[in-house]
Amino acid sequence: MTVPARIKIKKLLTEQASNQPTLVKGWVRTKRGNKNVNFIALNDGSTINNIQIVADPAVISEDTLKKITTGAAISVIGKVVESAGSGQAVEVVAEQIEVLGTADPEKYPLQPKKHSMEFMREIAHLRMRSNTFGAVFRVRHALSFAVHQFFHEKGFYNLHTPIITGSDAEGAGETFHVTNFDLKKIPLTEEGEVDYKKDFFGSETNLTVSGQLEGELGAMALGEIYTFGPTFRAENSNTTRHLAEFWMIEPEMAFYELQDNIQLAEDLLKYVVKYAITNCQDDLQFLSARAEEEEKNKPQTERQEMSLLERLQFILDNDFERITYTEAIEILKNSKPNKKKKFNYIIEDWGADLQSEHERYLVEKHFKKPVVIYNYPKEIKAFYMRQNEDDKTVAAMDILFPGIGEIVGGSQREERLEKLQARMGEMHIPEEDLWWYLDTRKFGTAPHSGFGLGFERLMLFVTGMGNIRDVIPFPRTPDNAEF
Repeated sequence: MTVPARIKIKKLLTEQASNQPTLVKGWVRTKRGNKNVNFIALNDGSTINNIQIVADPAVISEDTLKKITTGAAISVIGKVVESAGSGQAVEVVAEQIEVLGTADPEKYPLQPKKHSMEFMREIAHLRMRSNTFGAVFRVRHALSFAVHQFFHEKGFYNLHTPIITGSDAEGAGETFHVTNFDLKKIPLTEEGEVDYKKDFFGSETNLTVSGQLEGELGAMALGEIYTFGPTFRAENSNTTRHLAEFWMIEPEMAFYELQDNIQLAEDLLKYVVKYAITNCQDDLQFLSARAEEEEKNKPQTERQEMSLLERLQFILDNDFERITYTEAIEILKNSKPNKKKKFNYIIEDWGADLQSEHERYLVEKHFKKPVVIYNYPKEIKAFYMRQNEDDKTVAAMDILFPGIGEIVGGSQREERLEKLQARMGEMHIPEEDLWWYLDTRKFGTAPHSGFGLGFERLMLFVTGMGNIRDVIPFPRTPDNAEF
């Protein structure tokens, strides 16, 4: 007989019963049945939903049926018929089944039962086969696509900024060094320092912490660009919100001032959330139900007031609240948690660096909506941010989301050469290291702005997952670079 073309399960589930031969392939989630009939739940990753395969032992050999266990990969040719059971409109009555790959039930770790997130991280090479992680990574694809579509529709150009760089954009020094030295025989100068002139690039290099500085160069020629790529921080933080390798979306725009920058960030966030709601309904409904179960294990005071789907819709329905840093400090100073010393970091004076607990109070308790804070003290912000006329603040902005805290950080960039040079001097950043960056202020300088959106932070919000290690396929964290 002629072998039909393979159909993906997502499409198959939308088909009508046709009694026509169909080819479907996937991995077995469960098998149940008796000597008269077997029911196999099959999934191929195209959807969170399984297709039910009905296997009659009179048609499918006992030897084949024995090999069909959870985790096995199989190919099925059968007829699409109306399902007699609830939960699906159609099912496949198998006429032929080929076992493509077996999975020993004594050894296959992903059996159909509840597994802890810690255990799932230990089997990150297999966890994408689970409902939870299949849903998470389909949503991750959708959000990634939506980001590119948003910027494309606005006429931005995607710029691929370097992963290996000689600059530390944040000036924090938390970088991974790049070298091809034999680490047992590192050449030294006469002064006993590492002789980087003998290294591959002839100078000290590291993995990028941000594509921003190079992105600015692109914006000052192409007008509006964005980068979307991996960034690296050698920060020894074992928390639910930190990774050593993560992805950043960083647009840079010529002729944008601070409020233009804020509006673009708000538009982007609303666009990608709406795209997810429209295109990931099954996965988000599953993740929302999962998040509600997780909430039941938390103390009443820590539980979310809205479901995941309600929180996503809430972002679309509300304009973001915009306040200055000074206004934020006044609200926090006069808040009950601050007066009763419930904050871990008590707000006493103007100039304090806001912590996650402060950001979440403003969003979740005070305004009950996303919040944009702008005009921060220059002493707690990076050298490249535009200095305001008060000589105390810079045109910086952060966007705060419920459950997450800061999700976007950005600023209008300092376009005035003298001001930028003075600030670099104050912060002990050598001009010779960034001569190329300063050139953009010497030749055709203009107001420009940009921001960074941490993609995994966005993923946490949209999926309702509680740990950033569970929204990236293979997390890189202290003491862990496996898989």
